[in-house]
Amino acid sequence: MGTINVVNVAAKHKPSWYQRLYSYSIAKGLWITLKHFIKAAFLKGAVTLEFPEKKRKFSSRFRGMHTMKRDEIGRERCTSCFCCMWICPADAIKIEAGHVTPEIQHLHPEDKFAKKFEIDLLRCIFCGMCEEACPKGAIYLDGPAEMAADNREDLILTKERMMQKVGGPILGERV
Repeated sequence: MGTINVVNVAAKHKPSWYQRLYSYSIAKGLWITLKHFIKAAFLKGAVTLEFPEKKRKFSSRFRGMHTMKRDEIGRERCTSCFCCMWICPADAIKIEAGHVTPEIQHLHPEDKFAKKFEIDLLRCIFCGMCEEACPKGAIYLDGPAEMAADNREDLILTKERMMQKVGGPILGERV
């Protein structure tokens, strides 16, 4: 039977006498605060933005609010295939399918359409998997970034709130 080497990890690091003092930690934290204050006050390196007047510039990979796209003719791209709902890890998407009748055939390219399409932003983690799973390119996370709301009902996106008014081709590659 072999020997077992037991290493006491807590005993390896022994703080020095000045690190054990409470005032050392306080001084270290105040030094960081002072550096940020000097940078913001005198060197014009402001950390915050005046939000309604100034908007933040986002990168091209930013995932904003969900939008539903229309095709070049103006028809809805969503064919209610449920791919986005099934792949959503947060279970934030709810779809209710409906059959296309002859009266609304000009609005939908397939025989099925999303009668009800809701995304609960309180559950959504903005992972973009719904965007990747959609075979028709109907859903994108390229909407506005302002998501503040006064009540919970405003944080449930409906099909009417997400749908584009005019359609067009999808430009570029989906990232």
